Amino acid sequence: MTTSETTGQSSPSKPVQPQSTTNPYVGILAVFLGAGLATLSSRLLSVGLPDLRGTLGISFDDASWLPTAFNMATMFSGVFIVFLNAFWGPRRILLPAAAIFTTASFLLPFAPNYQVMLALVIVAGLASGTFYSLTMTFVLTNLPKRLIIFGIAAYAADIVFVSNIATLLEGWYIDYLSWRWIFWTAALFTPVMMVCIHFGIPNRTNAEPRPSWLGFTYFSVSLALLYGALDQGQRLDWLNSGTIVGMLVAGLFLLGAAIVRRMVQPNPVLNLKFLNTRNIIILATSIFVFKFMHLAAIVLVPGFLSNIQHYRPLETGHTLAWVALPMFVVVWLVATVIIYANSRPVLALGLTVGAMCCWLWSHVDTSWSGNSFEIVELLLSLGLACTYIGLVSSIVLEGLEAGALTSASNAATFSGFMHLMRIFGGQIGVVALTRFIAVREQFHSNMLGLYVQRGSWLTDHRVRMLAGGVLSRSTDGQEAQQRGATLLGLQVRAQAYTLATSDGFVLIVWVVIVYLLMMLLLRPGKITFNDLRKMQ
Repeated sequence: MTTSETTGQSSPSKPVQPQSTTNPYVGILAVFLGAGLATLSSRLLSVGLPDLRGTLGISFDDASWLPTAFNMATMFSGVFIVFLNAFWGPRRILLPAAAIFTTASFLLPFAPNYQVMLALVIVAGLASGTFYSLTMTFVLTNLPKRLIIFGIAAYAADIVFVSNIATLLEGWYIDYLSWRWIFWTAALFTPVMMVCIHFGIPNRTNAEPRPSWLGFTYFSVSLALLYGALDQGQRLDWLNSGTIVGMLVAGLFLLGAAIVRRMVQPNPVLNLKFLNTRNIIILATSIFVFKFMHLAAIVLVPGFLSNIQHYRPLETGHTLAWVALPMFVVVWLVATVIIYANSRPVLALGLTVGAMCCWLWSHVDTSWSGNSFEIVELLLSLGLACTYIGLVSSIVLEGLEAGALTSASNAATFSGFMHLMRIFGGQIGVVALTRFIAVREQFHSNMLGLYVQRGSWLTDHRVRMLAGGVLSRSTDGQEAQQRGATLLGLQVRAQAYTLATSDGFVLIVWVVIVYLLMMLLLRPGKITFNDLRKMQ
């Protein structure tokens, strides 16, 4: 969600048109393709990791670093490129980045070993990180004001649709094509994006004054290291791992270096004072809340189906992907409503609907299957559509009202901050929820274990019942008894994970409630999309 680019960057110098006339609508198609491909590539790599590990014979520890490295590279280039765009413009960034992304994605399946694959994943992540950052910037600076809200709707449809179909697509690749298409999908469609860039995005002259990139480099590397520490922290046991400690120390050190650099030599394209307003901070927090609520559909439900019902990716994909179509329709209806209404109530309504869905899902038990989630999942998709368009619209209007378009430094600062909230805030949400589920699963397992003890008549009775069920498939009564005890342990584990999942849904509800209370502190907005339409 590059709501980070809500205001778009306006350079102090006017763009210089190339010799061939470019069509801005073709350019908009290019950046939409880029954002969708970046989202799809990241999701395919994460969802397809178990299949890659099994096919290529990569260990669990090594395989876990592939999506981490991809996202660390995306984190590095994502925020950095916002400010680079203020100087170079999107065409000079996106064309070479798309070419590099295409090449790396094509070569990845041919990697001779893990080290080469890891290096290519990093290259692909660096290139794709530029796609997110420039999408809404280009849309907002090239669409007529009366069409901006529909540009936001198209972007929402693009990202949400891709996020929902990724699991289904990966499962279909594994079952019917090849694991190689996890990477080749991007290699196939990115050249189309390059053609659209060539015919849709003009060149422009360099902006002045020329910024210093050393501080941005410190800051971007620090974000990448901190991201990696957060992503791998749960697996490596946080501060008990030298790797995590090293990444955290290095990341914090470079963050401090970036701050010192800022104090000693302020960068002309960065205006931090512009962010020091209540509305900007509260609306930026909505990005985190949306990403956190979205985890109900892309983390909790798939995790439950995989761990409890043992669904394969294709089966999970069939459960999740179908809501992409009604959501694709709803975003346009919501966009039309926002023209004549305030975007903030739409945001609040979407969050409320999402919280209600999570509350309903919190009653999950081990008998639930994919069909058990479908009706509420449809309602959640409507809530996510309202939330996404409502928050992006609110941020766009706040940026316009605050004067983000009055200077390149304001635009770049506002865009970079929102983009930082999108990628880094989203990862914090994933880490927090993952850690919460692990802690609550352990808690419930310990609590259930108090009532499942050898020698207890209830436990012995349950083991005998389970042993009777597997006696016909056992060599003798002793083996059946052992298998019955194993099955009881699995049932306890499944129940503990289910209860932890329920707690995760409740946690999301409380996060939404807290944010809705924060929204009461927002100062009233002065402009609406209807005002923009009339001005046009």
